[in-house]
Amino acid sequence: MNRRLRGLSAPPLAAAALAAVVFAPPIAAPAAAAPAVHAFVGARVIPIAGPEIADGVLVIEGGTIAAVGARGEVAVPPGAEVHDVAGKVILPGLVDTHTHVGEVEGGDDSAPLHPEARALDAVDVRHPGIQRAQAGGITTVNVMPGSGHLMSGQTIYLKLRDGDTIGELSIPDADGNPMGGMKMANGTNSRRDPPFPGTRAKSASLVRQRFVAAQDYLDKRERLAGDPAEQPARDLGNEALGEVLSGERMVHHHTHRHDDVMTVLRLKEEFGFRVVLHHVSDAAKVAEEIAAAGVPVSAILVDSPGGKLEARDLLLENAAALERAGVLTALHSDDWITDSRLFLRMAGLAVRAGMSREGALRAVTLSGAQMLDLADRVGSLEPGKDADFAILSGDPLSVYTEVLETWVEGERVFDRGNPQDRLWAEGGWGAGEPRAHVACFEEVAP
Repeated sequence: MNRRLRGLSAPPLAAAALAAVVFAPPIAAPAAAAPAVHAFVGARVIPIAGPEIADGVLVIEGGTIAAVGARGEVAVPPGAEVHDVAGKVILPGLVDTHTHVGEVEGGDDSAPLHPEARALDAVDVRHPGIQRAQAGGITTVNVMPGSGHLMSGQTIYLKLRDGDTIGELSIPDADGNPMGGMKMANGTNSRRDPPFPGTRAKSASLVRQRFVAAQDYLDKRERLAGDPAEQPARDLGNEALGEVLSGERMVHHHTHRHDDVMTVLRLKEEFGFRVVLHHVSDAAKVAEEIAAAGVPVSAILVDSPGGKLEARDLLLENAAALERAGVLTALHSDDWITDSRLFLRMAGLAVRAGMSREGALRAVTLSGAQMLDLADRVGSLEPGKDADFAILSGDPLSVYTEVLETWVEGERVFDRGNPQDRLWAEGGWGAGEPRAHVACFEEVAP
């Protein structure tokens, strides 16, 4: 420790040493280390944005994809770390458009609409759900508050990097703000005792009133921009709804029954916001209407067995019906409804029920990226995009296939060969969390 800097006198030798440091010429900063280069050679590569490559090469440099193509057409850069992945399959990192990992919370029981509540302030990024999702090959998620409110708050888009704070996982927009949408819901979940609505008609009327109030607030703010004294006080909820009304913030709308779907489409037409329909148990009944409205769907094919009555007509064929109608269709886990580790099986079920293989694989990658306004970064293996991908043991639609490795922006975040990671992949409830998971008990005789 430098005693002089603490106001203490220093011995002569120490003082001389200090002078040498203070008056020495500046030392040039070391050159920045070159980004790590990895080449994955020999796998069947499924780029999503193009045809499958039987014997492929994927080159990543730092956190970005540098090249992808067939062996012999794509050169392995000198000095690259070469990974022999012959017999394996490489797929873009999966995009889950609707999950609740991290024990996220939104609005409370004080009101049915909470546009000001932020998932940003309520995600536990050290929760084992994050590692379970990585073990399922998922690299990008839309973390949603629950659906017990007409508006439960702002969602947050995360990259499943290894990090200790929400800032290390959040995805910034062009202004550096965390990206996310607005979670809304209708149907059974939000119909409760006052102050919540008791009917579907009252639910829709409350949403309309809230949007009209936001329009009035924004109009007054604009009209009185030159007179700060007369401007209304800041309202965080109205500001968030202003982002919805301008199209900056996507609405992610929980809805199941056919009439509830049509209510959402009317609200979208009336107020002009962008919306993704989530769940949509009755999708096959209103697929043409959804297509005509130009609205995308994030579907779930397995939902709450024995749960809400409005999901009774849920069909595995929904994704296929939406695809035939020309609707942009993604799939989601709604974790814990479907375990993130089994997310690829959702695509397999969709194909079994009539969806095309190409459509199902897009539904867990690029289609979801489009719904999150992230298709320029994730969802396919293309040069310039983020180096997010999963290495699989076999075909992505086979029930026997395992996720072997998951990479996010050029960093491996899951490795099935690592005992701890294998526990995340295969353990039961609370796997990998010392406070919750106990592998077995040994009975001790009295």
